[in-house]
Amino acid sequence: MKMNRRHLLTFSVSSLAFLAGSPAFTKTLLSDWTAGASGDVNMNPEYAASIARMAYVWAYPMVNMINRRATLTAVPEPGRAYGVLPAAPKNRIGMLSDYIDPGQNWIACPNQDVVYGLGFTTLNETSVVIQVPDFGDRFWVVAIYDQRTDQLGQLGRQYNTEPGHYMLVGPNWDGVRPEGITDVIQSDTELALVVPRIFMDDTDEDRVAVQPLVDQVMMYPLAEFTGEMMTTDWSEAPSFGEATTGGENNWVPPENFLAQLGDVLEMVPPFPGEEANYSQFEALLDVVERDDTVRAAVQSAIDELNTDMVPDFLRWERNGKDVGNNWHRNQNNAQWGVDYYNRIASSRSNKFENRPVETQYFYTDHDIDSTQLDGNNTYAVTFKAGELPPVRGFWSLTLYNKHHFFYPNDLGRYSLGTKNTTLQYGEDGSLTLYVGNTSPGADLESNWIPAPAEEFSIYLRAYWPEAAINNERWTPPEVNKIQ
Repeated sequence: MKMNRRHLLTFSVSSLAFLAGSPAFTKTLLSDWTAGASGDVNMNPEYAASIARMAYVWAYPMVNMINRRATLTAVPEPGRAYGVLPAAPKNRIGMLSDYIDPGQNWIACPNQDVVYGLGFTTLNETSVVIQVPDFGDRFWVVAIYDQRTDQLGQLGRQYNTEPGHYMLVGPNWDGVRPEGITDVIQSDTELALVVPRIFMDDTDEDRVAVQPLVDQVMMYPLAEFTGEMMTTDWSEAPSFGEATTGGENNWVPPENFLAQLGDVLEMVPPFPGEEANYSQFEALLDVVERDDTVRAAVQSAIDELNTDMVPDFLRWERNGKDVGNNWHRNQNNAQWGVDYYNRIASSRSNKFENRPVETQYFYTDHDIDSTQLDGNNTYAVTFKAGELPPVRGFWSLTLYNKHHFFYPNDLGRYSLGTKNTTLQYGEDGSLTLYVGNTSPGADLESNWIPAPAEEFSIYLRAYWPEAAINNERWTPPEVNKIQ
């Protein structure tokens, strides 16, 4: 039997207890070995800085969630924050009625395949009800994320979820499912985020067809539950605030991190085995409170990571693993566990992915020759006949600028895939998509995604992937420079 270090430790301690002939021996030994970190020391500043670096990597996504909730719930009623982003007060949801506006720059790597919704909770105050209409054969998924950005529950087409009312409850809930509630989903943290995604073809007909379904997607406090399916005309949702431009908002200001680290330690219970980290981080905060030299060293370490490490996660080679043809993928999305590296990378580069059984994501900054993609060139991405992404839901290829947002263009086109009915296929059944700043020609323009005349990246989504994707038997095609 292969044993890791944890198994060996358990085996060794158990063996000693057996030899000692006393279960109490084990308890005493373990107690001595698991003494907590102490803040009552004259801590070396470099030691403190090293602990702070780990705390930053670990807590960054959870601080990120605190600040997003504070910002995106600061609206008077469900609607659109900054004119582009679904938003609502706490314990409610805002829904779009069409694809997300291409000017949106609050959440990186959006797509234009689905109608989005978004709503944050405070589950220590109230449980909430999530309405699920009858979507029929249309692909949909309602992703629920806890503060760690791990997904909760199973609401979606791939789970054969029944229409109904689903109750989301907090970590301390120990009640009885109310009559009329289809099922109960429990969060490990009081902060949770609900993000519906409803697939829509890029046609006027499907925009009309999807509206009655979108209008039934709602979330509200349990006290408002009547057993009836409520509706909102989301096409008439109010808009709040002014749109902004540029890169994504800095959701984790380094100057506030230490104070918010304390908030995270209080809000998020440790996973088994994380208790040692919590003890170290709490001791660090104790020392920082009374030692200005240590505080300065710690803050310097945090500032350095914010400047030197975090921006680098916008490079796709820093996310997940290489899966061939210079594409990368992450196989732990939305079920991170203790994969702290990929969790913080995703938190900066493409937050709020779906878990792998729901969606697989492939992304690249490079062509097949390992050269940075640049809109001054034109590239071809050719799916051979029979080699489109094997999915039961849908697939799409999206182009992002260097900030991981859409590039505004005269065609109003930001992705191509299942939703598009005008794609032209080759006589052999292959499909070639073109990306670049210059049109590949009028006869090929239906297959073209315009790019900025500078660096960009492309991102392939496979919703409800089949086994060939999940088992890594399918690889995205080469990205070839053609001019």
